[in-house]
Amino acid sequence: MKKFLGITLGILTAIGGFVDIGDLVANALVGSRFGMSLAWVVVLGVLGICVFAEMSGRIAAVSGRAVFDLVRERLGPKAGLANLGASFFILGLTVAAEIGGAALALELATGVNYLLWVPGVAFVAWLVMWRVKFETIERVFGLGGLALVVFVVALWQLGPDWGQLWQQAARPAPPEGEAVPTYFYYAIALLGGAMTPYEVFFFSSGGVEEKWTRSDLSVSRANVFIGFPLGGLLSLAIAACAATVFLPVHVQVDSLDQMVLPVALGVGQIGLALVILGVFAATFGATLEVALSSGYCLSQYFGWQWGKFVRPREAARFHATILVVMIVATALILTTIDPIMVTEYSLVFSAAALPLTYLPVLMIANDRDYMQDKVNGRLSNSLGTIFMILLVVVSIAAIPLMLATKAGQ
Repeated sequence: MKKFLGITLGILTAIGGFVDIGDLVANALVGSRFGMSLAWVVVLGVLGICVFAEMSGRIAAVSGRAVFDLVRERLGPKAGLANLGASFFILGLTVAAEIGGAALALELATGVNYLLWVPGVAFVAWLVMWRVKFETIERVFGLGGLALVVFVVALWQLGPDWGQLWQQAARPAPPEGEAVPTYFYYAIALLGGAMTPYEVFFFSSGGVEEKWTRSDLSVSRANVFIGFPLGGLLSLAIAACAATVFLPVHVQVDSLDQMVLPVALGVGQIGLALVILGVFAATFGATLEVALSSGYCLSQYFGWQWGKFVRPREAARFHATILVVMIVATALILTTIDPIMVTEYSLVFSAAALPLTYLPVLMIANDRDYMQDKVNGRLSNSLGTIFMILLVVVSIAAIPLMLATKAGQ
């Protein structure tokens, strides 16, 4: 049972990484606009995050240190500071979006405007991070996010043309009327969402929080190879539901209520209740995940005491960082800026910063001073190198494509 519950870290990381508020709507938008023609990006993203998350979990288990804890030491202060600056900016935007996303889920459930829920969501999230044990956070919100499996059930109940969905996925190309640059803009956004940097920060830091050792390598790998493919499956189910309901009538999804509509059509009121529960658990869990990651990154770079396993008075700067990030993120959402738009922009910025995150992971995973006999094998290095080349290309193309397509318009 203990080994089984240990897998909830991967579920929480995967749910937060693949189906946070931006990804929920982005996958539905892509499905309604491009069908399943971008399914290959989700599959590629699952493979990529599995490769690097396995490395980061192994680094935490063997060295006893989180990835960002080693970035400055391995790359030097200047390169590490560039990594920190880019990561911290993206984390701040994403925290704001997730707070707004959880508030939007509560608006769906109650009919009360989401802005009225924002301060309460932020306060409760901060309180949970301050007082609730790490293991409890994993299990409650990681497993709560599994309610999103209702998308798989809804897809089955909707009775789609499976042959047509497969044909769209097997022939990846822009549908008629869609420009190639726009197609690749959304491809980059989906890849940025699947491999967003905070996933490895949170995953490796979580391994240290749980005091992983070499004997926990099997738990680490189970987290990776169960949690992340599950997140990818949910992403594909969301896109397929949207492709089934909205693509034939040429309706583009751009809001949370549209995104959950296929579940209501396929499963009814019970399904709608489950999907709202799942959206709230996923976005609230992502709020915790990203806010904690902001504290992890800053504290690990500057060598401060950090972690929920440390008494708050002994890790005051870690908790102060989280509090400040939550306050700033809440203020940003209360300006009435669209939380979904914020997350979609953060996905593109994440894509632009991906090499800064994953190059140190690849380097440390090959360093015998840290990893001893658990350095990368040929397969991990081959896949890691291929993905690094891909991520460099993506990082170069991300911002120009965003400007050229006016963020996918």
